[in-house]
Amino acid sequence: MLLVSRYIDFFNDWFGRIVAPLIAAIAIVVVYDITLRFFIGRPSDWAFEVTKQLYAAHFMLLGAYALFHRAHVEVDVIKNLFSRKARAILDILGYLFFFAPFIWIYLEFSWGYAMRSWNRGETTSGIVAIPVYPVKMLMVITGALLLLQAVSIVLKAIQQLREE
Repeated sequence: MLLVSRYIDFFNDWFGRIVAPLIAAIAIVVVYDITLRFFIGRPSDWAFEVTKQLYAAHFMLLGAYALFHRAHVEVDVIKNLFSRKARAILDILGYLFFFAPFIWIYLEFSWGYAMRSWNRGETTSGIVAIPVYPVKMLMVITGALLLLQAVSIVLKAIQQLREE
């Protein structure tokens, strides 16, 4: 059971470290666009749209990485008052009854949303028509990664209860 949790943690940590440098690509595109505005007096036709899509990908794909590192907002002030056993129970209940159902609903809706976009070949409405469906498909990947990380957290909490 703990082995499964370790594999999920390793994958989400590795994936997050691969995706994190995407912020550098965003910075390069922004600097390029600012440079064009400064020297030519006109921004590029595509940089703003690409920046939005890269940032969306960066933000979404790092969700499970942030959850693995416990960087999401929690009620730690109250939670830390409890014993380790009580915290493990809170994790199990919270992730099974609140987080997992929400992510499941999110996956269902994002799958339909992404498939509609993919089937229509949806693009941006700017001068340069950049495909939008790959970014919308990242919503599904994000949901799957978050659900996997929730499984890992619940497995660790179960292990914590067994040790108590």
